[in-house]
Amino acid sequence: MWMNGVPGTTPKTGREPGFLYQQNTLRDAVVAALNFNIFHQHADRVRMTNIAQMVNVLQAMILTRGPRMVLTPTYHVFHMFRPFQDATLLPTDLQAPRYTLRSMSVPGISLSAARTAAGSIAVALVNLDPHKATPVTLSIAGATVHTVQGEILTAAALDARNTFENPTP
Repeated sequence: MWMNGVPGTTPKTGREPGFLYQQNTLRDAVVAALNFNIFHQHADRVRMTNIAQMVNVLQAMILTRGPRMVLTPTYHVFHMFRPFQDATLLPTDLQAPRYTLRSMSVPGISLSAARTAAGSIAVALVNLDPHKATPVTLSIAGATVHTVQGEILTAAALDARNTFENPTP
């Protein structure tokens, strides 16, 4: 069902019908991360991005129920991309297999790299293929790597979601 022309915004039982409460999923997190990479690639023109709604609405970062709250997959993407704030874009050249679904084909991996305000290098990789891991080899010209650490946001299915009953699926 669509509400106000927006897919996935069916009023939820027990919620005000005019409000656009939406439970988001890993799929929404992938889309958010892809958008961050696109924005970052155009940092010369995109000076700032933010989320219009934060709590209990479309693409919400936090869902509440009375005194309880749950962090959504979108929240975790925002958290993971914090190093890119005030960072400087590093040019990248990515060669990756394509991801094809029916008649659509897109690059299978999205990449963004930056030198953070603290001087370290941040890299964001997004794998668009929900069924296949893609090995990645990364080289950044002029960079000397001493240590590497990373985070992976994933789940068993694209429709996985954080709920009050299961806050970390």
